[in-house]
Amino acid sequence: MNTDKIIEVLMYAIPSLITGGVAYLLFERHFKDQENSRRWILQRENQKHALPLRLQAYERLALFLERINPSKLLIRVAPLSTNKADYQNLLIHHIEQEFEHNLTQQIYVSDELWVTILKAKNTVIQSIRKTTLDDSVTDADKLREKILNDLLESEPATNIALSFLKTELKEFL
Repeated sequence: MNTDKIIEVLMYAIPSLITGGVAYLLFERHFKDQENSRRWILQRENQKHALPLRLQAYERLALFLERINPSKLLIRVAPLSTNKADYQNLLIHHIEQEFEHNLTQQIYVSDELWVTILKAKNTVIQSIRKTTLDDSVTDADKLREKILNDLLESEPATNIALSFLKTELKEFL
């Protein structure tokens, strides 16, 4: 009789355990789906807020590249004296100041783009320094003239970086 009672209890317990297990799995899946849905909605909301910030970062970096483009920089920043070293320092100071103003934009763009922008900035600075060391350059006006003539021979690094920025932005959008 003892075994009959055990079998009877098992006949009630096994279906209850199966039903409970199925209910547990269904609820677990339901809660996971709800969590994933909430996470997706939050991510979408964050993207709504992040998109304008990223676009603004691309705009500011494009403006930075345009402002440090040697042809535009030389027009905007006139020499204060005839000393070529002073003018070189003034140009480099303006480039560094522009860079520091846009430094935080790196968090919104890819590492590859940021490295390209850094290379463009450093290339422009090196070009100015190299031109200043040229013996044919005697004063600030000759420095301006020589830098502009060198631009006619090769494409500025800022144009290459700007092209890369535009490509990345097209991929992003």
